Amino acid sequence: MFAEIIIPLALPKTYTYSIPEEMQSLAIPGVRVEVSFGRQKRYSGIIKSLSDIGPKGFDPKPIIQVLDPEPVVFDQQLALWNWMANYYMCSEGEVMAAALPTQLKLSSETILMLNEEYGEDFTDLDDQEYLVAEGLLLKKADASSAQLKGLVEKKILVISKQSVDRLQLQSKQVKIDFTLSPVQTVAHEKLVKALEEKEVCLLHGVTSSGKTQVYIKLIEAQVLAGKQVLYLLPEIALTAQIIRRLQQHFGGYIAIYHSRFNPNERVELWNKVKKGEIRVVLGARSALFLPYTDLSLIIIDEEQDASFKQQDPAPRYNARDAALYYARMCNAKVVLGSATPSIETYAQAVSGKYGLVEMFERYGGVELPSITVADTRGMVNNKMVRHMITPALKEAMDKALAEKKQVILFQNRRGYAPYKICGTCGFIPHCEHCDVTLTYHKLHHRLQCHYCGTSYPVMLTCTACGGATWVERNFGTEKVEEDLIEMFPEHTVARMDIDTVKGKYAHDKMIQSFEKHQMDILVGTQMVVKGLDFEHVALVGILDADGLLSFTDFRVNERGFQLMEQVSGRAGRRGQQGAVIIQTSNPGHPIIALVAAHDYKAFYSMEMESRKMFHYPPYTRLIQLFFRHTDKLKALNAADFFASRIQPMFGDYLIGPAEPVVNRVRNKYIYEILLKLPRDGSKNTLARNHIQQVMAIMLNDAHFKSVHVQVNVDPQ
Repeated sequence: MFAEIIIPLALPKTYTYSIPEEMQSLAIPGVRVEVSFGRQKRYSGIIKSLSDIGPKGFDPKPIIQVLDPEPVVFDQQLALWNWMANYYMCSEGEVMAAALPTQLKLSSETILMLNEEYGEDFTDLDDQEYLVAEGLLLKKADASSAQLKGLVEKKILVISKQSVDRLQLQSKQVKIDFTLSPVQTVAHEKLVKALEEKEVCLLHGVTSSGKTQVYIKLIEAQVLAGKQVLYLLPEIALTAQIIRRLQQHFGGYIAIYHSRFNPNERVELWNKVKKGEIRVVLGARSALFLPYTDLSLIIIDEEQDASFKQQDPAPRYNARDAALYYARMCNAKVVLGSATPSIETYAQAVSGKYGLVEMFERYGGVELPSITVADTRGMVNNKMVRHMITPALKEAMDKALAEKKQVILFQNRRGYAPYKICGTCGFIPHCEHCDVTLTYHKLHHRLQCHYCGTSYPVMLTCTACGGATWVERNFGTEKVEEDLIEMFPEHTVARMDIDTVKGKYAHDKMIQSFEKHQMDILVGTQMVVKGLDFEHVALVGILDADGLLSFTDFRVNERGFQLMEQVSGRAGRRGQQGAVIIQTSNPGHPIIALVAAHDYKAFYSMEMESRKMFHYPPYTRLIQLFFRHTDKLKALNAADFFASRIQPMFGDYLIGPAEPVVNRVRNKYIYEILLKLPRDGSKNTLARNHIQQVMAIMLNDAHFKSVHVQVNVDPQ
């Protein structure tokens, strides 16, 4: 017998190994096996398929051992991996590396160390793990296994076996203690009916319309039927608040899964899902890879969010799109939820391919927040106020705080100042390894590159002219927080961004503090925008709308509208109408007017005209290719080589090669090509095959072997 093995590396294909006779009864698809690869390396691979026909032209190596008594992944997961590798133009090994928890991926390069926090109870380890752990414990105590055996024989120590769960789950129960409003009831009934006829349905509900309660009723039906549900959210920050709500209704039937959990916790949850003990999984995009046994419903909340798209490393997949494919394989239904759906999703709903259910009334009849546009052009010479807070916003904040309400301020830049400029000659400090300006972080008094992570000491004198006068340009959340503390000394100010919420429970602690009104003003990046529900927020301020609408990207208007509408939705969610102030130097911008009117449909119509005119999604599909090398000319030559051979097929639908906005990262120069593919499935497949053929030809050329080519399908 022979086995096709997936190895968790960026290899162009799977590899065939022979199965020794004594292992043939154990070797089944989905189990891990230990294999040698290369001269000395060993890896745990996954059996993809079996055959009694061996490869031609070489004798395959034998499998060293079978690691599992039963599959760790099912046929459906293997099929999903294969689809993702083909669609996102990467290897199955890269998908496997992304899908499996670290503890299920072993290699000869693994370094084993004793985790002091784990304690000394090894009873839940298997025999091999126990021997390794016991050896490390003994090593720490400078003792031998014979000494341990002697202590046990003399009954000084007693070995006992106990089953201890790392995941502390509540008792399993279903307890729905609320009644849907009339609007929610109608939406729920329409959703159920739509899902009987279609595989996918979009729930388009304005912010605070009560979409989560509708989801809970859908989940209830599946849990009571003994089925499994996957509830996907784009941000880990969003899971903390929703998990508390869902646990009230489903207790131990529900669990959370994301990258902040340690490897042992992830493996334990993996196994509980595989055994069917967990009925509802709430998680970020990696939760898609869990081995579900009876998945019947996938809910994708905030479906428009770019965080569903994996950027680095490969596979650069969109969890929303991959979930749609996976649901078809599992005969599961999908509910996409959003107050501001992506253009592609709404187009599918309007065309009738997806079901469409709309909720345009806020829960409890609360009106959508009133939106005021504040012009920042007159602030430069106004010394009475801080340059980041207009008089209109300051007045509104004073009023809200006097009424014992809370305020959220949104600024989509972290750090203190995005860059510093020499006041004498205009020199701006840049990263030595990337072609980007350095962001000043005042707390650590360092300049930092947000691309490669390198930090630098703050420059006291300009390297260009020797001047010592520095001017800060623009502002980040750290600067906003500092000024707010000075402006509102009697109120508590907090900041939520990636620099302040790094621990596993840091998000949850800050959110709970804000919920309990232990903070008056919360300033943050996109973390404060989506899905969070706070009772006492009366005012939301968008400090720099210009920054949201100034990117060189075809999605800039869509992203700007979505972010501003989503953050506006944090205001006035309970009781009285909230207020939103948008600060901009371009108050006549059409997107700002549409946000102020809460008019998604008008925005959609305008955007679709633009997309059709310039051949962008949903009228086409996009593939982005990046060519990287430490030698700028070599990167350009590789991009030109590729473009010249792909041009006959794509014609005007090939854009580039061109330098991206950031054209050097980690000392590698970058050139970019953008390809627009037809929506037609067969033509799309032909185009992809041609792209891969040209890439293979290029990378086999001695001139271009050292060029790194990165493929990004459906870039966000």
